[in-house]
Amino acid sequence: MIKRLKYHEIDFEKYTQCLENSAQRKYSAAKKFLDISSDKKWELLVYKGYEAVMPVPYVFKSGIKIVHTPMLCQQLGIFSSEDNVEINEQFLNFLEKNYLIRIYTFNEFNQFKTSLKRKKNYLILPNDYETIHSKYSPKRKRKLRLDDDIVKNSEIKNISFSQAESFIKENFLGADKEEDVDSFIKIFKNMSEVNCLNFSAFYLNQRIINIIVTYFDDFTVALLGTFNDKESVKLSGSSVLIDNCIKENIQTKIFDFEGSELPNVEEFFRGFRPELRPYHLITYSKKDIIKKLLSLKFIMKL
Repeated sequence: MIKRLKYHEIDFEKYTQCLENSAQRKYSAAKKFLDISSDKKWELLVYKGYEAVMPVPYVFKSGIKIVHTPMLCQQLGIFSSEDNVEINEQFLNFLEKNYLIRIYTFNEFNQFKTSLKRKKNYLILPNDYETIHSKYSPKRKRKLRLDDDIVKNSEIKNISFSQAESFIKENFLGADKEEDVDSFIKIFKNMSEVNCLNFSAFYLNQRIINIIVTYFDDFTVALLGTFNDKESVKLSGSSVLIDNCIKENIQTKIFDFEGSELPNVEEFFRGFRPELRPYHLITYSKKDIIKKLLSLKFIMKL
């Protein structure tokens, strides 16, 4: 029922058609996004004649292929005209049986019989801006009321990647290693070159103190990064930038906060009163991967 296709074997026209007409549509599974975030290291699981599809990104560690959802690609999973638990279970079983897995994230719409871990994500669905703004928390509304002196000496500008790059590098938080920062920057650069990213900056006294990075398509605006000058965090420039982005897009597009497991970031997002949309994932430790790899080698010798 399920067929495994290498990248060069994928019919991308059929894949895109399935994705765009699916009940679970997610921008992060689009070929353009996935190609850049995974450096074209992904395969596809196909049910029947592209009735359902499941992209599977991977990395190589010591020459071994391991499934790993890439940076900035929050949700993948199964895409079909309607979410079907039985079919989802078939995909899950196929994935578990045929791959070594570090982490794989499904989308918010995928439901399973199997009990899986969950993570939080937050969305604001399309509506008129006044209605959305009225739901903000009292604290968030206060943060958006800037002092007159700040209003007079500040402005919001859309800037290029080259203008944003050094500020992002200097104010990057949450990456474990320097090479992780470089990987994020490379993804931002490549996405900006195909014109699907926006870098919005909050200037105070002609100096950048906040930048937000958003990915956009016809249906979604996704917050891929928030970067703040450490000395100016209390001025709430990032709140102003997000609010401005919501104001400009929420009439017709979903605003996706991309979630966070960090309590302070989650609290910040929740101030905009988004909807909680959890999604499932599977994860295995390095020890689990080694154990499975050794068992596979043992089985092959029998």
